[in-house]
Amino acid sequence: MSADTPRRIVLLRHAKADWPQVADHDRPLADRGRQEAAAVGLKLAELDIDFDLALCSTATRTRETWKIAAQHLSHRPKTVHEERLYEASLGELIALLNETPEEVSDLLVIGHNPGMHALADALAGRAEGDTLQRLTLRGFPPASLAVLAFTGSWKSVEHGVGTLAGFWTPQDH
Repeated sequence: MSADTPRRIVLLRHAKADWPQVADHDRPLADRGRQEAAAVGLKLAELDIDFDLALCSTATRTRETWKIAAQHLSHRPKTVHEERLYEASLGELIALLNETPEEVSDLLVIGHNPGMHALADALAGRAEGDTLQRLTLRGFPPASLAVLAFTGSWKSVEHGVGTLAGFWTPQDH
């Protein structure tokens, strides 16, 4: 793939988690979270992006979100459960994106806040319509997703490289 290869990154925050007496990493989805995960799965299907790879945090709530959402896709991409996504800083998230194999055009990342919001905000050098205003106003609630487009190598992903092409929250449906 060349330096002018169009690529997309879809950032998905896990759906609403429950707060049982377990370690944070092991928190499951709440009932509302399972409904949100199904709704975001329908939204992903509507986007009709043929993902080449999904990177999913190893946390229980992210794995459950992805399992439910993926049921709505016509093609389930290769999924890598990436422990570095849990509690990742913005710099660590960009470093993970820089490691993406060049044959990947469309990447889905299922992770946590504040990282997903920070990454969407940092990568969005431009925005379509009111997407950036909505991201700023709403934050990045559970089961939200942001679609970022950029051209180039994964190694070139850095602040301001992308266009925020879409932003969706469960409250939008």
